[in-house]
Amino acid sequence: MSSLPLPLALTARLSPVVVLAVAGWALSSGPAATANSGPAPTSQASAGASAAPAASSAAPAVKTYDAAPAPCTGVPVATLKSLVPGAKTTGKEIPSTDSKLRRTCSWNALKGYDYRWLDVSYEVTASDDAAEKEYQQRVSEKSGGGAVPGLGDGGYSVVNLNTEDKQQTREGVVLARAANALVVVTYSGSDFESKKAPETSEINKGAIKAAKEAVASLRGGAK
Repeated sequence: MSSLPLPLALTARLSPVVVLAVAGWALSSGPAATANSGPAPTSQASAGASAAPAASSAAPAVKTYDAAPAPCTGVPVATLKSLVPGAKTTGKEIPSTDSKLRRTCSWNALKGYDYRWLDVSYEVTASDDAAEKEYQQRVSEKSGGGAVPGLGDGGYSVVNLNTEDKQQTREGVVLARAANALVVVTYSGSDFESKKAPETSEINKGAIKAAKEAVASLRGGAK
């Protein structure tokens, strides 16, 4: 933006100041000023140098996992055949906005009238603390479940029953933290003949089994 011209009144007020400033410059730069001037003090420069702040000694956060592993190999073939009968064991990786930080594989199949769906996700955070904070936040959003002992550095599972158009679907979700990574397993099932859902114990045990194997695969692949 270009500068606007000063109003005449303000210019008039500043004129005496300019005159005095010019006069002061003449006095300070004249012969008398030259005669009275001495060497510049060095104490302030020395003080400034000694007052320089010390470098931070804080160490960077340690990251066990730098990137999310391939999710479609996180669960053994035998487990996939048991949990999702009839599904292709190779699975299908779901596109991610950032595949370095999050990767998910999905398996689903309808065998007869029984439908099963399994998702396994790996998510990598900046540190253990960040992963723990995210883990606790998600647990608080999924009430009604319980802790899973021996699952990573922290495990939690919850099972819910959903009904739509008289068709029941039971879904189990397992959350696990391993260092700075999260493992999320979702396992659901429906019977389209009876319109009933599998028992809670079947879905919960299946989801926990997949989660334990996914965590073991993550730790086994850590560098």
